[in-house]
Amino acid sequence: MAKKILLVEDEDLIIKLLQKKLISEGYDVAIASDGEEGMKAIRQNKPELVLLDIVMPKKGGFEVLEEINQDINLRDIPVIIISNSGQPMELDRAQRLGVKDWLIKTEFDPKEVLEKVIKQIGR
Repeated sequence: MAKKILLVEDEDLIIKLLQKKLISEGYDVAIASDGEEGMKAIRQNKPELVLLDIVMPKKGGFEVLEEINQDINLRDIPVIIISNSGQPMELDRAQRLGVKDWLIKTEFDPKEVLEKVIKQIGR
């Protein structure tokens, strides 16, 4: 059975790029386009991994992370942040909230994303 990944992202280009790559590698990829949708999907689907944008409408990535951490049933789900920023302050906050890894949108390629996903949940 394919491992479930939830991509919480509001940029269509990033969604299409990551979804295509991950599905082609055998993962089951669900999409949420904002933080509120993302939290609903995390609670309902309990994915093996969450790829999470920081700046989104309705609820940002840090708010989603805080909610995940407060829920005993969700806090063990690994999260990889996808962000436009690599500011040390944001990285520190993300690490304190238990983020497993970080991708900067302008610098990553789909192969790097796949490597980070495999590192967290395998194939």
